[in-house]
Amino acid sequence: MMERYDVGPRMSEMTVYNKVAYLSGQVLAEIDKLLALVASDRQHVLRAEVFLADMADFDGMNKAWDEWVVEGATPARATVEAKLAHADWKVEIVVTAAVP
Repeated sequence: MMERYDVGPRMSEMTVYNKVAYLSGQVLAEIDKLLALVASDRQHVLRAEVFLADMADFDGMNKAWDEWVVEGATPARATVEAKLAHADWKVEIVVTAAVP
């Protein structure tokens, strides 16, 4: 069964299928909130794709990431610079996580 969360006219914030959660572009606090809806958490993140509006923010993103991520349970991660949908956004993170 497929479940969708925070469904909008263009996208859902999270889709869950086969005990895997797929999150759209988020920030760290929102990832926590969405994963909690399906009894998952940052320890279960399998993969993350970080999109930065400016690579000059890479060190700051890594500092925030290192404080957020669970030591010993770091997911596969890629970081790229990208033009984001809104000029005031600095980061979007796409996450795939296991649902226990």
